[in-house]
Amino acid sequence: MTDAPAAPLPGRSPIPVVDGHNDLPWELREVGYDLERCDISVAQPQLHTDIARLRQGGVRGQFWSVFVPSDIPDPVTATLEQIDAVRALARRWPEHFAIATEPDHLAAALAAGPDAPIASMLGAEGGHSIAGSLAVLRSLHRLGVRYMTLTHNSSTPWADSATGEALSGGLSGFGREVVREMNRIGMLVDLSHVAESTMRDALVVSEAPVIFSHSSCRAVGDSVRNVPDDVLALMAQRGGTCMLAFVPRFVAPETIAWAAQLDADARAAGVDPADLDARRAFEAAYPETAPPATLAHVVAHIEHAREVAGVDHIGLGGDYDGTPVMPVGLEDVASYPRLMDALRERSWSEEDLVRLGGQNILATWREADAVARDLRSRG
Repeated sequence: MTDAPAAPLPGRSPIPVVDGHNDLPWELREVGYDLERCDISVAQPQLHTDIARLRQGGVRGQFWSVFVPSDIPDPVTATLEQIDAVRALARRWPEHFAIATEPDHLAAALAAGPDAPIASMLGAEGGHSIAGSLAVLRSLHRLGVRYMTLTHNSSTPWADSATGEALSGGLSGFGREVVREMNRIGMLVDLSHVAESTMRDALVVSEAPVIFSHSSCRAVGDSVRNVPDDVLALMAQRGGTCMLAFVPRFVAPETIAWAAQLDADARAAGVDPADLDARRAFEAAYPETAPPATLAHVVAHIEHAREVAGVDHIGLGGDYDGTPVMPVGLEDVASYPRLMDALRERSWSEEDLVRLGGQNILATWREADAVARDLRSRG
């Protein structure tokens, strides 16, 4: 964490930010979703996120991850609890959070002043959350979930993960059906965490633009969690948005190499790196510490994504509270103005910063919503 959160320069309002992925709801699960024990209206230095720092960062829209691990015994129930937690935030602090289920809700939040409620969207992180049921998928949508990441760290029976066993060679027949149904109901297809084969299959099947809610560029950081250039370009051609993640083991080459060695050593010790708790316990006892990532590493990914996908197809998906340590200079959600200033120093215009900050993901959501309406009109 940082003791002195980033702040905008005097007289300059923060660029409005729509962040693609924040894991605060899972952190709330650790305290039984008790908003007295974890009162984010006051400083929470053990977290990356609280209300004051969201405001300092210029966050006007947040896709809250309603994540549950793929090995949890009842993923549907656990996902419902996560959804309820986000709705509890909006009930507890309606002056700060408003549930957003339509692109117009997000557009209004971006147009409103900095003190207006933050548009709060829901994103399910991992297809295991639907337990192989299109009815559950539709039910999550009715509850407000507006994107679903097709996998998390482990493959589902119908979609291969970047870090899991290859079971389907990409998407299975049912996986294609899931993508088509997501298009029909208006749920964004999120390709973070999935295998390259799954990315390519989804881009063939999906009639709506797709997103990466929290991924970076493989050409800059050679991690399987990042996006190859040709996939970035194809995503952009189809109207999608890649929201760049800040996770050190995705963005800094030295940290990526360290993480790969840690995972190899974990496997040799009988620990599955896809098991988050087991991996973190193994890492805590690991004799070598991770090399730090920096804001400059993140800037390199953003600039590369702009070069490959174009300035109209990139966004921000920090993954705050989803990993213990963030890059130096981007320690918490208050840090977005510092990132914007770094991009200004590289001659980014204010208009392009606004696109990156939130207008691009809004445009992708609008297009996916239009596709859904058209598909439903055709029966």
